[in-house]
Order: sequence, then C-alpha cells, then structure tokens
Amino acid sequence: MSQSQNERFAKIEKENQALESKVEALSSELSEKNNILENTFSELKRIQDQLIMQERLASLGALTAGIAHEIKNPLNFVNNFAVLSVDLAKELEEELSTQQNKLDEEAYSYILDILKDIISNAAKISEHGARADSIVKGMLAHSRGSQEEMELTDFNYLVEEYINLAYHGMRAKESSFNVKIEKDLDEAVGEVSLNPQAFSRVLLNIANNGFYATHYKNKRAGSDYHPEISFSTRNLGDKVELKIRDNGPGIPEEVRAQIFNPFFTTKPTGDGTGLGLSISYDIVTQMHGGDIQVETADGEFTEFIITLPKEHLPKD
Repeated sequence: MSQSQNERFAKIEKENQALESKVEALSSELSEKNNILENTFSELKRIQDQLIMQERLASLGALTAGIAHEIKNPLNFVNNFAVLSVDLAKELEEELSTQQNKLDEEAYSYILDILKDIISNAAKISEHGARADSIVKGMLAHSRGSQEEMELTDFNYLVEEYINLAYHGMRAKESSFNVKIEKDLDEAVGEVSLNPQAFSRVLLNIANNGFYATHYKNKRAGSDYHPEISFSTRNLGDKVELKIRDNGPGIPEEVRAQIFNPFFTTKPTGDGTGLGLSISYDIVTQMHGGDIQVETADGEFTEFIITLPKEHLPKD
C-alpha cells in the first residue's frame, strides 16, 4: 500500500473518530434534554393532580360551608329557646311554690312533676344542641382550613375522634344501626405532621363506608351475622400505619380497580356521590405523600391500609 493511500486511510479514520465523538456528544445532549423533558412532564403532571385535588377539596369545602350555615341558623334558635325555656320553667316553679297553700296538694304535686319534666327535657335539648353546634363549628373550620397547612397532630386522638363522629352520624340517620367497634392504638405513634382538616375527611369517608357496608349486610344477613368495625395504628419509625377494617360484604373483584376513581360508587343511586374515596386518595397520596391500599374478600371484609410519613417534607 502506497504512502498516499495510508495517509488517506488515516485521514478517514480520524474523520470517523471525530464523527463518532460528535454523534456521542449529540446523543448525550439529546439524552440529557430528554431527561429534562421527562422531569418537566412529571412536575407538570404533579401540579395538575394537585390542582385537581385542590379544586375537589374547594368544592367540598364550599358545599360543607353552605350546609353548615343552613344548619346553624335554625340551630341557634333551638339552643336559645331551649335555654330560655329552662329559665322560664324555673321561674314558674318558684312562683308556683308561693302559691302552694292555695292549691290542692295533689294538683300542686302533679303540676310540679310536669314542670320538672319540662326543665329536664329542655336541658337535654340544650345539651344536644350544644353538641350539634360544636359539630357545625367543626364543619365550618374544615371548610375554611388551609389545604396546605400542616401541623403536629395527636394521630391516635384524631383517628378515634372522627371514627366515633362517623358512628354517631350513622346512628343519627339510622336509629336501628348498631356495630361493635374495636380499637388497637399504638401509643408510640405520637404526633404526626399532617393537615387535620383534610385528613379528618379521609377518616370520615372510610369510616362512613365501613358503617354503611355493615349496616347493608346486617339488613340482608341472618341472625348469625354480627357487624364489626376495627381500627388500629402502628408506629413504623419514620412512618405511621392506620388500618380500618369492616366485616361487611366486601368489594367485588370486578370493580376493585375502580374504587378510587372519581364518581365511581357501588352504593345505590342517591346514597353516594362517588367522590369520597377519590378525594381521600388524593389527600393521602398527593397532599401528605402517603399511600393507601385496600384488601378485601367478596362477602367477608374490606380493610383500608393508610401509611403516612410522620414528618411532612414540602415538595421542591
């Protein structure tokens, strides 16, 4: 091979190496830009999910506030007139005592018994009215609560309080409703950084579903069925775990993948909006960076398992 040919081959080899270097550099640049695009897309998707969640929560908050205000006005009248009735009945009792010598003893005793019943009944109305008023105030506080504000919260207390609230709410709607409630709360859980207004909605939604499921099954099952709800908490170091389990009819296999979808519900028309579990999923995963899973067996049980970080770390 001549010297000129060697020079040409060397030149071609050099050009090939330069071209390969350019291709490699271009490929690296494209890969880097692709990673940036993927990260940007992921961030946009996260922001979109967050906006959708905030819109849902805002709608729910507006609805809650509207209902609470509608309830509060007549409730104020009930509470005020209950207190007034107690005061008037006591005044009447005092006045009656001054007229005792003018009345037949049997008639006086009869009137006094009626007055005591009136005072007792009005006092009960006032007591339960005050309880209803505190619930309404809680609803208004929830509707106004910041969707991003996190605070250290006694996790066990919050869980127990709102599951009991859901139970009494179900009892108020269905006087025949009854269920055995079992709890197993790990004292080591302590305080968790979360949004109590938002997370209480999760507790109410899941507990309400469990109570509804056991009540539904109880109306159709035989006397051997005993409705039960259990909830437990566990300290997992930097995380906390909550399990809420009912022995209701379970979730059919063909619809399990849809239960967190917006507007999906297995309840009859009018009994559910299909937003409860969807909103709960967003609150747990998007707002709190946690996880929510469901385990179920058709005809036997449903158990929701929620895992939350104990310390909320704001997203960059």
